[in-house]
Amino acid sequence: MVGTGERGRTEKMIGGDMPNGPHNLQPISKSSSRKRHETILPDVIMFSELPQEPLAIADMAERFGVTHRTLHFYEEKGLIEASRIGLMRVYQQGDIARMAVINVCREIGMPISVIQDLFELLVTANSKAEANLMFEEALSTRRRELAAGLSTVHRQLQQVNALLDNEGLTNARQTPKKIGPELSEPERSCLQLMAEGYTTIRIARTLEMKVSEVEMIEQQIVGKVGAQNRFQAVAKAVLLGIVVS
Repeated sequence: MVGTGERGRTEKMIGGDMPNGPHNLQPISKSSSRKRHETILPDVIMFSELPQEPLAIADMAERFGVTHRTLHFYEEKGLIEASRIGLMRVYQQGDIARMAVINVCREIGMPISVIQDLFELLVTANSKAEANLMFEEALSTRRRELAAGLSTVHRQLQQVNALLDNEGLTNARQTPKKIGPELSEPERSCLQLMAEGYTTIRIARTLEMKVSEVEMIEQQIVGKVGAQNRFQAVAKAVLLGIVVS
């Protein structure tokens, strides 16, 4: 049986001082595991697709496309918590799910401080519906910030074009105007909802489609506009005038 003193040892402890096995997970960070694991998370991903077993730090980093250092940083900020199985640093299912939410937030450029506030707010959620509403409000705020940024980009592009026209450089470097890609009606409907901050699951509900069908449509949109992900696709679509921000 592991004693109380052993639970507080640092990561540099040798393997002989700690038992191995899934039944001897030792928390590393000092945050409240109970409070963390009781937090209801929003439906931003298919949690059923997440691993049911603990993930080693290398597997965690590979799954979410981040570095070990990034995971350590999130731990320092109290967003996730690592445990140990012997010498192996691992993350349990609750923190894998939290990391999935964090990853979505970071992909849309949400600051760490805002993500921290979001998780603090989610602790107070009493149902999945309430957690979803909290997340949607955070997304709406981020959308307003991005829209303001796009307005600035539009204005700067117009100024650059005006300068080029005035200096007579447009004719010398004239290239055919880019025409937005041709999108089907379902793709346009899906893209408009994406621009309004809808999650994949919510789009599926709104359009009365399967989640897998919406995911396929989103991938087609990403490919057609030449983006890397759904959030970049929305930004490009707005710049091309395909959707209204």
